Amino acid sequence: MRNPVTADLFESVRTVPLLQETMAEGAVLLRGYARPFELELMRVLGRILEQAPFRRMLTPGGHQMSVAMTNCGSYGWVTDRTGYRYDPNDPEGGKPWPPMPPVFRELAERAAGGAGFAGFSPDACLINCYQPGARMSLHQDRDEHDLSAPIVSVSLGLPATFLFGGLKRSDKPNRFRLEHGDIAVWGGPARLAFHGVAPLADGEHTLLGRQRINLTFRKAR
Repeated sequence: MRNPVTADLFESVRTVPLLQETMAEGAVLLRGYARPFELELMRVLGRILEQAPFRRMLTPGGHQMSVAMTNCGSYGWVTDRTGYRYDPNDPEGGKPWPPMPPVFRELAERAAGGAGFAGFSPDACLINCYQPGARMSLHQDRDEHDLSAPIVSVSLGLPATFLFGGLKRSDKPNRFRLEHGDIAVWGGPARLAFHGVAPLADGEHTLLGRQRINLTFRKAR
């Protein structure tokens, strides 16, 4: 059943114009799109973290990531010495990942539609927590089975510098400042673009304090 709070939130912003910024062909930023939902997003995020707390995973090379992670949805993205993969169960405890909250799913679907990717139906949400100094090196999101579906990335908390490059690692990335509530969407010709996050600068956000939360929605299967 649809949450009436979530339904009212989306109804209240149905006619708000999109502040859209192009990053590349097939890649856009929706400025401030998630801000009206910040309190509901944080409320349901708290419930997810009670079941699946943040943890810093190991790369296949044995290095601990600077970004803490968890997941919700039918599948969760994990990394360890055996490689990168999607798993229906949390490796810490073996239980299924928490369900994806309706407000997460609808926000991702609407953002994708607003960016020109109608019909997006995510089954995985990777949740990243950046503390000051944490970074994400340039990489491609290519562990998903269906590469025709876009990636939807929601930024909450401290601002970050998003690096968005081309289809080769050697392509020089452009830099975009992501503020609280911004949503990046990329797919089509940009689906396999290399992207990352520069080291997070210290600061204090009124809602989240000294951290940045990133919700990344994918179609894993």
